[in-house]
Amino acid sequence: MGKKLEDYSLLSKNKTIISLKDLDRTDQAIIKALQENARLSNVELSNAINLSPSACLRRVANLEKSGIIKGYHAELNAQQLGFDVTILVQVTLDGQSAQILSEFEREAMKIPNVLACFLMAGAKDYIIRIAARDVADYGDIHTNHLSNLPHVRSIESNFVLRTVTNRNLPLGINTP
Repeated sequence: MGKKLEDYSLLSKNKTIISLKDLDRTDQAIIKALQENARLSNVELSNAINLSPSACLRRVANLEKSGIIKGYHAELNAQQLGFDVTILVQVTLDGQSAQILSEFEREAMKIPNVLACFLMAGAKDYIIRIAARDVADYGDIHTNHLSNLPHVRSIESNFVLRTVTNRNLPLGINTP
């Protein structure tokens, strides 16, 4: 039988181990409610989970301090802002030294259209998620930015046709 998420542990910001077993039903309810709507006021959140506002505030603060809750964000609609194209770019570098990786990462993060950049194990060194207004806009990004990144041997662009899912880690998932 596979392990459940609560069988694993997280390292908090202050380097202490937080076991997901330590998250009781109330903490899990807080996290679930905030994942659904991070704009809830403390009073609304406390009412939703049947807890006093002061206890709710203390628990949220503890979840933030431990690093389990990393932050609160407004999710923007890229299409509404004119960014109709998402591209997953696979990049291969000339080497794997710490200096090469660091130089590439530093320059890649300067490109404003880069939404995410992942160092990979496997055939490609990085996968970069990019937002562009259209194919021509991506052509400019490719020519003026990606092709000029240091230590790049090859670039392979994959255009996303449709996003099926893009979510945060849900509590209670089963892992193999």
